[in-house]
Amino acid sequence: MATAAGKPLTVAEFCTELGIARSTFYDWRQKGRAPRCLKLPNGDLRIRRIDYERWLTSLEDAA
Repeated sequence: MATAAGKPLTVAEFCTELGIARSTFYDWRQKGRAPRCLKLPNGDLRIRRIDYERWLTSLEDAA
């Protein structure tokens, strides 16, 4: 079993953490701007915490 820190995020949890609408997540995903996702056999998506952290780091402004 994954630890709480290693537990993948649901789309709802991801959206809540960033304060965005679900539609924004799916728009970013369609445009290739969202973090990598796991697609479960039932079709649900999950975002690994490490992929989320890497994605956030990639968005940092170097200025």
